[in-house]
Amino acid sequence: MIELPDDEPPGPGAPLDVLEALFSSLDWTFERDGDDEIVATVRGGWSVYELRALWREDERVLQVLADTGLKVDRAAVLPATAAALFEILALVNEQLWLGHFEWWSSDGGVLFRHTVLLDPDEEPRLTLEQARALVEAAIDECDRHYPAFQFVVWGGKSPRDALRDAMVDTLGEA
Repeated sequence: MIELPDDEPPGPGAPLDVLEALFSSLDWTFERDGDDEIVATVRGGWSVYELRALWREDERVLQVLADTGLKVDRAAVLPATAAALFEILALVNEQLWLGHFEWWSSDGGVLFRHTVLLDPDEEPRLTLEQARALVEAAIDECDRHYPAFQFVVWGGKSPRDALRDAMVDTLGEA
């Protein structure tokens, strides 16, 4: 769980400004690209994830993407492996309450995406707690499902077996 700083959190603000404040308070490496994009790098349980938030002012939509770092080249992968990857994506997405995973055709990346519609009638505002929840959900889902994707693509497991094996809950730490 992402711990928010103990000092007084900033009030609701422009979505990317609040995300920038969150990333800064967590000492994460990030880069702001104008008024409509911010990218942060965070170490998850299985990989270093690239978190990208895109703000679409006209639609009042904030999109949060988490690149898992898994790359599966469509041209190099066997058709059976591609079919298995699509199946594991479908099985995982059935379980998600928010967001979804997808395999991007442009670069072969497996990523998590979630979109939030902010009130179209008001000035768009995001709270620090909302920002934390969005970012935490993306990281948690990536950490939770990363092994299942690896089991299918590189381990040769069936999607159902991969999902079952990846969802084993452990107690304590080694």
